[in-house]
Amino acid sequence: MKPLIVANWKCNPLSLKEGEELVERIEEGVEGFNSAEVVICPPFVFLPFLIQRSDLPFGAQNCYSEDKGPFTGEVSVKMLEEVGAKYVIIGHSERRKIFKETSEEINLKLLKVLESSITPILCIGENREEREQGKTFNVLTEQLEKCFLGVSKENSNKIVLAYEPVWAIGTGQSAQVSDIGEVRVFIREFLSNKFGKENCEKIRVLYGGSVDSNNVHSFVTEARMNGVLVGGASLKSDEFLKLIKTA
Repeated sequence: MKPLIVANWKCNPLSLKEGEELVERIEEGVEGFNSAEVVICPPFVFLPFLIQRSDLPFGAQNCYSEDKGPFTGEVSVKMLEEVGAKYVIIGHSERRKIFKETSEEINLKLLKVLESSITPILCIGENREEREQGKTFNVLTEQLEKCFLGVSKENSNKIVLAYEPVWAIGTGQSAQVSDIGEVRVFIREFLSNKFGKENCEKIRVLYGGSVDSNNVHSFVTEARMNGVLVGGASLKSDEFLKLIKTA
Protein backbone atom coordinates (compact mmCIF):
# COMPACT_ATOMS: atom_id res chain seq x y z
CA MET A 1 0.00 0.00 0.00
CA LYS A 2 1.50 3.32 -1.08
CA PRO A 3 1.74 6.07 1.55
CA LEU A 4 -1.06 8.61 1.17
CA ILE A 5 0.23 12.17 1.52
CA VAL A 6 -2.60 14.70 1.99
CA ALA A 7 -1.86 18.42 1.81
CA ASN A 8 -4.31 20.49 3.85
CA TRP A 9 -3.78 24.09 2.80
CA LYS A 10 -6.38 25.35 5.31
CA CYS A 11 -7.13 29.09 4.71
CA ASN A 12 -4.11 29.56 2.41
CA PRO A 13 -2.82 30.98 0.07
CA LEU A 14 -4.36 34.40 -0.52
CA SER A 15 -4.55 34.20 -4.32
CA LEU A 16 -5.42 31.67 -6.99
CA LYS A 17 -2.16 32.53 -8.77
CA GLU A 18 -0.15 31.44 -5.72
CA GLY A 19 -2.15 28.23 -5.57
CA GLU A 20 -1.59 27.52 -9.25
CA GLU A 21 2.15 28.11 -8.92
CA LEU A 22 2.36 25.83 -5.89
CA VAL A 23 0.44 23.03 -7.63
CA GLU A 24 2.62 23.40 -10.73
CA ARG A 25 5.82 23.03 -8.71
CA ILE A 26 4.44 20.03 -6.83
CA GLU A 27 3.21 18.37 -10.01
CA GLU A 28 6.58 18.85 -11.70
CA GLY A 29 8.35 17.52 -8.62
CA VAL A 30 6.36 14.28 -8.42
CA GLU A 31 6.28 13.57 -12.15
CA GLY A 32 7.32 9.96 -12.66
CA PHE A 33 7.35 9.36 -8.90
CA ASN A 34 4.95 6.50 -8.18
CA SER A 35 5.92 5.50 -4.64
CA ALA A 36 3.27 7.65 -2.93
CA GLU A 37 -0.21 9.02 -3.61
CA VAL A 38 -0.41 12.80 -3.22
CA VAL A 39 -3.69 14.67 -2.64
CA ILE A 40 -4.08 18.47 -2.49
CA CYS A 41 -6.89 20.02 -0.41
CA PRO A 42 -7.10 23.77 -1.19
CA PRO A 43 -9.79 26.25 -0.07
CA PHE A 44 -13.22 25.80 -1.71
CA VAL A 45 -12.89 28.90 -3.92
CA PHE A 46 -9.73 27.58 -5.61
CA LEU A 47 -10.75 23.93 -5.88
CA PRO A 48 -12.53 23.82 -9.30
CA PHE A 49 -9.88 26.00 -10.99
CA LEU A 50 -6.97 23.89 -9.73
CA ILE A 51 -8.72 20.65 -10.66
CA GLN A 52 -9.03 21.91 -14.24
CA ARG A 53 -5.33 22.80 -14.40
CA SER A 54 -3.77 19.68 -12.89
CA ASP A 55 -3.85 15.88 -13.09
CA LEU A 56 -3.21 15.52 -9.35
CA PRO A 57 -6.13 14.29 -7.22
CA PHE A 58 -7.78 17.04 -5.19
CA GLY A 59 -9.95 17.12 -2.11
CA ALA A 60 -12.03 19.57 -0.10
CA GLN A 61 -11.44 20.56 3.52
CA ASN A 62 -15.05 20.15 4.61
CA CYS A 63 -18.58 19.45 3.37
CA TYR A 64 -22.19 19.57 4.54
CA SER A 65 -24.49 16.67 5.40
CA GLU A 66 -27.34 17.69 3.05
CA ASP A 67 -27.42 17.70 -0.76
CA LYS A 68 -28.97 21.16 -1.12
CA GLY A 69 -31.25 23.64 0.57
CA PRO A 70 -31.33 26.76 2.77
CA PHE A 71 -27.89 26.26 4.32
CA THR A 72 -26.07 29.54 3.79
CA GLY A 73 -22.32 29.19 3.38
CA GLU A 74 -22.31 25.39 3.07
CA VAL A 75 -21.00 23.19 0.24
CA SER A 76 -22.57 19.80 -0.42
CA VAL A 77 -20.96 16.52 -1.40
CA LYS A 78 -22.81 16.55 -4.72
CA MET A 79 -21.29 19.95 -5.48
CA LEU A 80 -17.83 18.57 -4.72
CA GLU A 81 -18.49 15.63 -7.04
CA GLU A 82 -19.63 18.05 -9.75
CA VAL A 83 -16.31 19.92 -9.77
CA GLY A 84 -14.24 16.71 -9.67
CA ALA A 85 -13.10 16.41 -6.04
CA LYS A 86 -11.86 12.93 -5.12
CA TYR A 87 -11.43 13.36 -1.36
CA VAL A 88 -12.90 15.42 1.48
CA ILE A 89 -11.55 16.01 5.00
CA ILE A 90 -14.16 15.58 7.71
CA GLY A 91 -13.93 16.46 11.40
CA HIS A 92 -10.56 18.19 11.37
CA SER A 93 -9.64 19.30 14.89
CA GLU A 94 -9.87 22.95 13.87
CA ARG A 95 -13.46 22.33 12.75
CA ARG A 96 -14.20 20.67 16.09
CA LYS A 97 -12.43 23.28 18.23
CA ILE A 98 -13.07 26.58 16.44
CA PHE A 99 -16.42 25.86 14.79
CA LYS A 100 -17.73 23.56 17.55
CA GLU A 101 -18.52 20.63 15.26
CA THR A 102 -19.64 17.56 17.19
CA SER A 103 -18.97 13.92 16.41
CA GLU A 104 -22.71 13.55 15.74
CA GLU A 105 -22.53 16.22 13.01
CA ILE A 106 -19.38 14.67 11.61
CA ASN A 107 -21.14 11.30 11.49
CA LEU A 108 -23.91 12.77 9.30
CA LYS A 109 -21.29 14.19 6.94
CA LEU A 110 -19.48 10.85 6.78
CA LEU A 111 -22.68 8.97 5.93
CA LYS A 112 -23.44 11.47 3.17
CA VAL A 113 -19.93 11.19 1.68
CA LEU A 114 -20.19 7.39 1.70
CA GLU A 115 -23.19 7.72 -0.65
CA SER A 116 -20.89 9.36 -3.20
CA SER A 117 -17.78 8.55 -5.20
CA ILE A 118 -15.65 10.76 -2.92
CA THR A 119 -13.26 9.29 -0.34
CA PRO A 120 -13.74 10.69 3.19
CA ILE A 121 -10.72 11.47 5.36
CA LEU A 122 -12.10 11.28 8.89
CA CYS A 123 -10.04 13.02 11.59
CA ILE A 124 -9.92 12.06 15.27
CA GLY A 125 -7.64 13.11 18.12
CA GLU A 126 -7.33 14.21 21.73
CA ASN A 127 -6.32 17.60 23.12
CA ARG A 128 -3.40 18.24 25.47
CA GLU A 129 -5.46 18.18 28.67
CA GLU A 130 -7.03 14.87 27.70
CA ARG A 131 -3.63 13.35 26.95
CA GLU A 132 -2.08 14.60 30.20
CA GLN A 133 -5.01 13.11 32.11
CA GLY A 134 -4.50 9.74 30.42
CA LYS A 135 -7.81 9.95 28.55
CA THR A 136 -6.47 9.54 25.00
CA PHE A 137 -8.01 6.14 24.33
CA ASN A 138 -11.30 7.06 26.01
CA VAL A 139 -11.58 10.14 23.80
CA LEU A 140 -10.69 8.22 20.64
CA THR A 141 -13.17 5.47 21.47
CA GLU A 142 -15.98 7.98 21.92
CA GLN A 143 -15.12 9.79 18.70
CA LEU A 144 -14.86 6.58 16.71
CA GLU A 145 -18.10 5.13 18.05
CA LYS A 146 -20.07 8.31 17.37
CA CYS A 147 -18.51 9.04 13.98
CA PHE A 148 -18.94 5.47 12.70
CA LEU A 149 -22.58 5.14 13.82
CA GLY A 150 -24.55 3.62 10.95
CA VAL A 151 -21.50 2.89 8.79
CA SER A 152 -21.78 -0.58 7.21
CA LYS A 153 -18.97 -3.10 6.89
CA GLU A 154 -19.27 -2.78 3.11
CA ASN A 155 -18.64 0.97 3.26
CA SER A 156 -16.02 0.97 6.01
CA ASN A 157 -13.09 0.23 3.70
CA LYS A 158 -13.84 3.38 1.68
CA ILE A 159 -12.79 5.54 4.63
CA VAL A 160 -9.37 7.03 5.34
CA LEU A 161 -8.81 7.68 9.05
CA ALA A 162 -6.44 10.42 10.25
CA TYR A 163 -5.16 10.48 13.83
CA GLU A 164 -4.19 14.06 14.65
CA PRO A 165 -3.54 14.91 18.29
CA VAL A 166 -4.92 18.43 18.70
CA TRP A 167 -1.94 19.60 20.76
CA ALA A 168 0.47 18.76 17.91
CA ILE A 169 -1.28 20.66 15.12
CA GLY A 170 0.47 23.84 14.06
CA THR A 171 2.67 23.82 17.16
CA GLY A 172 5.83 22.34 15.68
CA GLN A 173 5.60 19.63 18.35
CA SER A 174 4.71 16.27 16.85
CA ALA A 175 3.71 13.24 18.90
CA GLN A 176 6.32 10.65 19.87
CA VAL A 177 6.63 7.78 17.43
CA SER A 178 6.00 5.25 20.20
CA ASP A 179 2.76 7.03 21.19
CA ILE A 180 1.60 7.13 17.58
CA GLY A 181 2.36 3.44 17.24
CA GLU A 182 0.24 2.66 20.31
CA VAL A 183 -2.63 4.67 18.90
CA ARG A 184 -2.33 2.87 15.55
CA VAL A 185 -2.61 -0.51 17.30
CA PHE A 186 -5.60 0.74 19.28
CA ILE A 187 -7.35 2.06 16.16
CA ARG A 188 -6.71 -1.17 14.27
CA GLU A 189 -8.18 -3.21 17.13
CA PHE A 190 -11.26 -0.98 17.24
CA LEU A 191 -11.77 -1.23 13.48
CA SER A 192 -11.22 -4.98 13.49
CA ASN A 193 -13.77 -5.49 16.25
CA LYS A 194 -16.32 -3.26 14.53
CA PHE A 195 -15.89 -4.13 10.87
CA GLY A 196 -13.91 -7.37 10.81
CA LYS A 197 -10.22 -7.98 10.19
CA GLU A 198 -10.50 -8.14 6.39
CA ASN A 199 -12.25 -4.76 6.13
CA CYS A 200 -10.00 -3.25 8.79
CA GLU A 201 -6.86 -3.98 6.79
CA LYS A 202 -8.22 -1.98 3.83
CA ILE A 203 -8.72 1.21 5.89
CA ARG A 204 -5.74 3.55 5.63
CA VAL A 205 -4.71 5.24 8.89
CA LEU A 206 -2.74 8.48 8.62
CA TYR A 207 -0.95 10.70 11.14
CA GLY A 208 -1.35 14.47 11.23
CA GLY A 209 0.29 17.07 13.45
CA SER A 210 3.42 19.13 12.70
CA VAL A 211 4.56 16.71 9.99
CA ASP A 212 7.68 17.72 8.04
CA SER A 213 10.45 16.14 5.99
CA ASN A 214 12.52 15.47 9.12
CA ASN A 215 9.96 13.33 10.95
CA VAL A 216 7.74 11.84 8.24
CA HIS A 217 9.94 8.80 7.65
CA SER A 218 9.60 7.66 11.26
CA PHE A 219 5.80 8.07 11.13
CA VAL A 220 5.54 5.86 8.06
CA THR A 221 8.19 3.25 8.94
CA GLU A 222 8.51 3.06 12.73
CA ALA A 223 4.93 3.99 13.67
CA ARG A 224 3.71 2.13 10.54
CA MET A 225 1.13 4.71 9.53
CA ASN A 226 -0.27 4.52 5.99
CA GLY A 227 0.59 8.13 5.28
CA VAL A 228 0.30 11.64 6.68
CA LEU A 229 -1.98 14.68 6.75
CA VAL A 230 0.25 17.71 6.23
CA GLY A 231 -0.52 21.34 7.10
CA GLY A 232 2.08 24.12 7.01
CA ALA A 233 4.79 22.06 5.29
CA SER A 234 2.50 21.51 2.28
CA LEU A 235 2.56 25.25 1.48
CA LYS A 236 6.31 25.19 0.77
CA SER A 237 6.92 23.29 -2.44
CA ASP A 238 10.56 22.33 -1.77
CA GLU A 239 9.79 21.11 1.74
CA PHE A 240 6.64 19.28 0.64
CA LEU A 241 8.41 17.51 -2.21
CA LYS A 242 11.21 16.48 0.13
CA LEU A 243 8.58 15.19 2.56
CA ILE A 244 6.83 13.16 -0.14
CA LYS A 245 10.02 11.49 -1.31
CA THR A 246 11.22 10.87 2.25
CA ALA A 247 7.92 9.19 3.11
